[in-house]
Amino acid sequence: MAVDYVLEDLMGKLGEFGKYQFAQFFLQVLSALTAGMHMLSLVTVASVPEHRCFIAGVDNSSLSQLPWNSSAILEAIPLKPSGELDSCHMYNASAGDQSQIPCEKYVYDTTYYKTSRTIDWDFVCDRRWMGAIIQTVFMLGTFTGAVTLGGLADKVGRKTVFCWSALLQLFVGVGVAFIPEYFSVMVARFILGIVGSAGAYICGFVLTMELVGATKRTVCGITFQAVFAGGIMLVAGWGAIIKDRQMLQVVYGLHGCLFLAHWWLMDESPRWLWMQGRAAEAVDIVAKGLRINGSGIPIDKDYYVQKAKQQAAVEEKSSAGLGDLFRTPNLRMKTLNVCLCWFANSIVYYGLSLSAGKLYGNPYLILFLMGLVEFPSYITIVFVLDRLGRRSITSTLMLGGGLCCIVAAFIAQGTTLSTSIVMLGKLLIAGSFAVIYNYSAELFPTVVRNSAMGLGSMCARLSGALTPLITLLGDSFDPKIPAVLFGVVALVSGFWVMFLPETMNKPMPESIEDGENFGKGDTWFSQCAGRKPRQDSIYPDDPEQMVPLKTIESK
Repeated sequence: MAVDYVLEDLMGKLGEFGKYQFAQFFLQVLSALTAGMHMLSLVTVASVPEHRCFIAGVDNSSLSQLPWNSSAILEAIPLKPSGELDSCHMYNASAGDQSQIPCEKYVYDTTYYKTSRTIDWDFVCDRRWMGAIIQTVFMLGTFTGAVTLGGLADKVGRKTVFCWSALLQLFVGVGVAFIPEYFSVMVARFILGIVGSAGAYICGFVLTMELVGATKRTVCGITFQAVFAGGIMLVAGWGAIIKDRQMLQVVYGLHGCLFLAHWWLMDESPRWLWMQGRAAEAVDIVAKGLRINGSGIPIDKDYYVQKAKQQAAVEEKSSAGLGDLFRTPNLRMKTLNVCLCWFANSIVYYGLSLSAGKLYGNPYLILFLMGLVEFPSYITIVFVLDRLGRRSITSTLMLGGGLCCIVAAFIAQGTTLSTSIVMLGKLLIAGSFAVIYNYSAELFPTVVRNSAMGLGSMCARLSGALTPLITLLGDSFDPKIPAVLFGVVALVSGFWVMFLPETMNKPMPESIEDGENFGKGDTWFSQCAGRKPRQDSIYPDDPEQMVPLKTIESK
């Protein structure tokens, strides 16, 4: 199967981005808001405030307000080489000497955090790993969802998986606030990871990419990432307002109410319906879109249904799945390259985001800025992505982000320069993370596009699951280890991206054969050498080409 011109003719009648596409896009992009919120909600709900040992006879509770620099505290708690109080040890008063023993109870600094899971369960010092595991389990949930729900959406439909995931996201997101037991919380967070990211977010993204016109894919794809960053900013905003961690989690979960009307308002992807042999339903949705857009273009339903039946009679029904991404050499190499790219972007992105609590200053403001700093990157990408291409931008931003991680590791923490470099690294890696969504959707054929996006998301969530554990290496060994490791992974992947084909102004592959032939011989190095790539899968007249953002250029 080559490019389906009948399908492209049908979708072309909708135009690039009318009222109908805008309404559907608005419904779909809301999934990015809640995905960003749930992804980093533990930064506030399970925050780790400054802490020290509880000193009997001096403190009266774990929330003691006694000044930490008082003489009674300084006599009972040793100092670190940096001059700060040791967070996990105190002098052994019974021994009458300067020997140190681990804390039995803790006192927490309530300047910014009044309650959190960490305070409730003392997830500090030798128990800090237990708090990190909760975030890891959430990311493993998103990993599992990417593995299972991506392929499921290719079989049962994008809308079905989206809506059920959104409903579960509401119930679990609210319910986890009232769970008092550690392992039950981990189970709930695992489920929330499955439905909150892969279930709704990836399906919403694919629905958008398959509905809007080629000239609007870049803007819409980047908007998804910007709304995700908005979700991070909401985490900080609500956290600064609501000090009770239980009520805070309830508020986060109630954002799932945004999806209740999606069952009736959001449509299935016409492209997916067509590929499943349900041409009549696809035509009905396009006809509905034409009415809403007010285009007045007539549509002959019988003609398109008949054409679809004729195609089905001469074409073998596709049963493509995840395994097809690895069967042929070119498609396999692209898949592995993209998987590493997702892995690297995620490990740096979440590594920098989760470090917000370790930077000096108001943690809510820092987390808010961590989200806000992404917007200049997204705005810039919208204007340059269809001029400079996906490959060069992704590679450049990843190399820059990786260098920022390594440089920041060797600068004293807490300085303005260190914080600035971390923010610059977040800006760069957020940009490459945004591009890889569009890049992946354009690299892989329609019959396995959702599965490929799910696989990429799976790799991203795997590295995301490792990120909280890697950050513990900085506490146990050398503080430089996590940042240097993040940077090296980004540098390796950024270099390998140069071997991916460029997708700008190229038709999107439809079949597995298209995907295998697409971009053969097209690398950054061959482009610099002036060699032309093979044209096996290039269809000059294809209406689904990734053409420049003409409407933006004209503004």
